[in-house]
Amino acid sequence: MTKKKSDFSPNEFVVYPAHGVGKIVSIEKSVVAGFELELFVISFEKDKMTLRVPTHKATEVGMRSLSTPDVVAHAMKTLKGKAKVKKAMWSRRAQEYEQKINSGDLIAIAEVVRDLHRADDQREQSYSERQLYEAALERLTREIAAVGGRDESAAAREIGELLVGRAA
Repeated sequence: MTKKKSDFSPNEFVVYPAHGVGKIVSIEKSVVAGFELELFVISFEKDKMTLRVPTHKATEVGMRSLSTPDVVAHAMKTLKGKAKVKKAMWSRRAQEYEQKINSGDLIAIAEVVRDLHRADDQREQSYSERQLYEAALERLTREIAAVGGRDESAAAREIGELLVGRAA
């Protein structure tokens, strides 16, 4: 299942663990410290950011293709589940949530969204809970939209309906 550098190509959407969904805009050669490197140039349009990743390091750093529709279906099913909140201190839980978000694993990200989602009648979220929830929700929404070839607002509506529906 490991991808060789030639398996990623320009105009392909990829997931970079720490930044979410981006698009490979080109492959360029660059000389760094006297060595010629081949680099994927990945654009994260929403964040107005461009990342250059050495092609030989792409899979090592966790870059991957978009999830399959099956994985998306599994992530959506995960959202319907009951929130699992550990009794650990918030700082420890926050660290775990952060790791899940930055893992680039769609199912792990869906778990964070599920566990941090609050229905209107539930207690208020702290600022840091809200930040983590929104970061996870954004990652999930972007990838689901990209996999389905839809716009983000349609994906966000679908996710929102699932989350509200499970509380009933």
